[in-house]
Amino acid sequence: MISLDEAVTARLESHGERFEVLVDPDAALAIKRGEFDGDLEDVIAAEDVFEDAAAGDRPPETALEEVFDTTDPLAVIPAVIERGEIQITADQRREMQERKHKELVNRITRNAVNPQMDDAPHPPERIERALEEAGFQVDPMDPVENQVDDALDALRPVIPIRFDEVVIAVQVPAEYAGSAQAQIRQFGDLEEEEWQSDGSWVGVLEFPAGLQNDFYDLVNEQTSGEAETRVVKDEDEIGTR
Repeated sequence: MISLDEAVTARLESHGERFEVLVDPDAALAIKRGEFDGDLEDVIAAEDVFEDAAAGDRPPETALEEVFDTTDPLAVIPAVIERGEIQITADQRREMQERKHKELVNRITRNAVNPQMDDAPHPPERIERALEEAGFQVDPMDPVENQVDDALDALRPVIPIRFDEVVIAVQVPAEYAGSAQAQIRQFGDLEEEEWQSDGSWVGVLEFPAGLQNDFYDLVNEQTSGEAETRVVKDEDEIGTR
C-alpha cells in the first residue's frame, strides 16, 4: 500500500450515493486507460471504499451491492476509478507536475543528441533551460511517454536535437575481461561479442545516444581506463578506437 500523502481521491456519484477510494495518481490514470497491470494492493492507500474519505465515512453495503453487485473493496475500487473522476489538490497537482517534469528531462537526456556537435549528448541542464525557454508545460495527468514528441517539437526551435541510438564496440583487456564484460554487457543491447585469442573481450552494444558519457564512465571504471572503444558507423564494421 501507499501512504495517504501519496494518494489522490477517485470519486464516483451514482444512485444518489457517493463512493471514494484512495489511490496512487499514476495508477489511477493507468486504470482509467485500461493499461494497469500491477497489483492493486500496492497502489491504494486503504483497502476500503468511503462515502467521504476525509471523514472516514463508509457507504451502506446495500449501496455497494446496488451499484457494483459486490461489497468486495478490491472489486469496487477499480470500478470507482474507471467510472468516476480523479480528484487532486493544488499541492498534489504541483508535485505530480514537478515529478513528471524531471522524468521528461531524464528521458530526453537519455535519448537525445546534438546533431550539430557530432551527436554529443545534451546535458540535463540544457534540456531544462530549453524547455523553460520554449514555454513547455508538462501535463501532470498524462503519462510522460505521451508527452515526449510534443516536448521535442517545442525544443527544436530552441536547440538542435534529435533522438538517436548509438552502436559502440568496446575491447576489454584480458586482465579486466572477466568482471568488466559482465557489467558492460548489461548497459545496452549486446549485438555481438567475441573472446579474442589473447583473452580480451570485444562487445558491440546499442543504446540511447544520450548515454554515451555514462557508458564511457562505466568502461573506464571497470577497466582502469585501459579499454578501447569505437563508435560503429556500419553494421558490418567491428573494431575499436
